[in-house]
Amino acid sequence: MEYLSGVRAVISPAVGNHLWQSTLFAAVAAMLTLALRKNQARVRYRLWLAASVKFLIPFSLLISVGSHLARPRNSVSVENGLYSVAEELSQPFTRTAAPVVVPAVRAAGADLLSRLRGVPMVVWLCGFVAALGLWWWRWRRFSAAMRDAVPVSQGREVDALRRLEQIAGVRTPIRLLFSQDSVEPGIFGIVRPALVWPAGISQHLTDAHLEAIIAHEVWHVRRHDNLAAAAQMIVEAIFWFHPLVWWLGARLIEERERACDEEVLQLGKSPQVYAESILKTCEFCVGSPLVCISGVTGADLKSRIIRIMSEPVALKLDLGKKMLLLVAGAMAVAGPLTFGLMQEPQTHAAPPVAGTASKVPTFEVASIKPNKSDTGMSLLRNTPVGFSASNISLKAVIQYAYGVEENQILGAPGWLGSERFDMEAKVSSSDTDALHNLNPDQLRLMLQPLLADRLQLKVHTEARDLPVLVLVVTKGGPKLHEAKPGDTYPNGLKGFDGGGGPGMMLMRPGQLTAQGVDLPFVAKQLSQQLGRTVQDKTGLTGKYDFTMQWKPDRDPSPMPGAPQPGQQGPGATLSTDSSEASIFTALQEQLGLKLESRKAPVEVLVIDHVEAPSEN
Repeated sequence: MEYLSGVRAVISPAVGNHLWQSTLFAAVAAMLTLALRKNQARVRYRLWLAASVKFLIPFSLLISVGSHLARPRNSVSVENGLYSVAEELSQPFTRTAAPVVVPAVRAAGADLLSRLRGVPMVVWLCGFVAALGLWWWRWRRFSAAMRDAVPVSQGREVDALRRLEQIAGVRTPIRLLFSQDSVEPGIFGIVRPALVWPAGISQHLTDAHLEAIIAHEVWHVRRHDNLAAAAQMIVEAIFWFHPLVWWLGARLIEERERACDEEVLQLGKSPQVYAESILKTCEFCVGSPLVCISGVTGADLKSRIIRIMSEPVALKLDLGKKMLLLVAGAMAVAGPLTFGLMQEPQTHAAPPVAGTASKVPTFEVASIKPNKSDTGMSLLRNTPVGFSASNISLKAVIQYAYGVEENQILGAPGWLGSERFDMEAKVSSSDTDALHNLNPDQLRLMLQPLLADRLQLKVHTEARDLPVLVLVVTKGGPKLHEAKPGDTYPNGLKGFDGGGGPGMMLMRPGQLTAQGVDLPFVAKQLSQQLGRTVQDKTGLTGKYDFTMQWKPDRDPSPMPGAPQPGQQGPGATLSTDSSEASIFTALQEQLGLKLESRKAPVEVLVIDHVEAPSEN
């Protein structure tokens, strides 16, 4: 259930964006049809059909194509204001963090959410199955009539059919079947269409009436109306909950029949004779038209007869309206492609804290050199003047810079994780004070442009289903000691400057010491320790002091980013005795927390381009 909830969290925003974009597209199509109301119905029909098919083709597909057409760049791309606004307008539904539930109501709220999160999917599935079931039942009913129908190869109906096929330009001969059921004349099938003709109706029709009805059906075949009707059926089944798709279906039937009426009249048929043929057909046949066939009595019969008898011949498109449709079509396709070109995979930097963007300094000098020591000891840390790493893989540096775990980096070449380097980066002396005021996210932010410049690194993020560990509270409740507000921790962990305070953590092999930290930060450090994404689902919002000990399975490298927070400084002491318990058991017994293994959508970092650093 948790996995399905995670999948829904990824799908729901995409569906929301697709629905409003398709609705807007249909609104534009409606305005165009209004402007073309005096023109031929086939033009308006194509507009309505495009609006319907748009529900099956998300703009994100064209945006993705555009993004892959973009030329790769050798430096970090900075999003301009216009692009940022466009992105916000095109994707208003985004994944948001789950609301924090206070401990007192966490259990009840989680239970209620677990019961309700699957309801929308169940409701949609019921509607989808019901829509398909209804159409299947109608198709089966007409298919039964088809099985009893008798093929006809001669007669005045066949002669009229073959003559009208040549006039309309239909290359594949249409089969003619006589049915004993009271069905209206209609075209059944898409690949091998057949004209189902009720036996006995020809006795009530003159040759002129008969040719008018057959001409109407031949034009349904010429226009591939059954194929369009099938596409609309799929749209209505998938998006049955959206009233617009049903309204579009009604417009399609109306303009489809009107377009065929216009084609029949343009053949020189008398409006009076044609109207009489439709009325005689309705008189003879019993039952409403089926959605799976194109018949002669579809749409609003009364308005059709009035229109056939009274309206003049529809106007053809003039140059101005042709240009209007051309521009609209080009914008519908070129717009998403252009947006995709703007959305070229870029080096994504973690956003700085609001109001501090201008205070984040840049590295003045930096060096990346191959490591020759082969000591086996790796170190990665923030220094008082910048950043330092020794005997470290560049993949580990990227992992720290982007705040991801090793399994969240995809597309990395082998050397990125196997070759070892020494790395040193320093800010100017005037930026040292500003450096000390940065939080861990801002410190990581400084590394990203450096990696893009020295490694030609280009990345983008995607959502992938990965195994994760979820940090939750045990049944017995948490065993955490809540931090005291204003505590200066005189005997606690110290930083480079010898000062202590809240928000610091030290992770050693078999020991984790925290002072004044929240559980999301603990989950992040556990992710680094375990090499697997840990998500905080405890619902605990406070800051805590604790020391946890366990028997380490291996000697991990120092925590990336120490001492911000986590650097052992003067006055910090640690016990050398570690518990015999594993880290999983220690969490439960010492902190009242536990890690559960699940699978959920996780944002991964995909490396599009990277180069080995030069010697200088």
